[in-house]
Amino acid sequence: MQATRLAIPDVVLIEPKKFGDARGFFFESFNQRAFNEATGTDHDFVQDNHSRSARGVLRGLHYQVQQPQGKLVRVVRGAVFDVAVDIRKGSPTFGQWVGEELSEDNHRQLWVPPGFAHGFLVLSETAEFLYKTTDYYAPAHERCIIWNDPSIGIEWPDIGANPLLSAKDQQGLTLENAEVFAAVAATR
Repeated sequence: MQATRLAIPDVVLIEPKKFGDARGFFFESFNQRAFNEATGTDHDFVQDNHSRSARGVLRGLHYQVQQPQGKLVRVVRGAVFDVAVDIRKGSPTFGQWVGEELSEDNHRQLWVPPGFAHGFLVLSETAEFLYKTTDYYAPAHERCIIWNDPSIGIEWPDIGANPLLSAKDQQGLTLENAEVFAAVAATR
């Protein structure tokens, strides 16, 4: 696999080596040893999630203040614009974001470490999104930052309409008013 550290170095874009011919393709979507080497981490994954969303759905920016989840995310059908926001107080990249297009065609994966808010916007007619997490979902500890917080300034792709948000995501707070992580978590 090829691993590229993004503008926030703890967030890593992973591109698996794909083998293909006229019959189709094959690639190893996850290998614990290769993942640890690529990210410089030693996380165990405890939960796999699968979501399906229609064009224009925006999910996020989600995180958990206790039991923070690192997420290894990818798309198996369609395309999304995937975003990670550093919300670790004291981090040199606090409040900054990175985003990448993930699709069924490019097979890219994004490692979003604990201590980051995460969200995505569906660019295709539908998208099926898979993510492995390093801790279990804990709804009592889940928080949400509003997707269009001007202090973060995420440059979401223009889809020609307002994004479709859940009631929970419509109630997201600004980063200034959100509960964040008190210290920079060791992510590498």
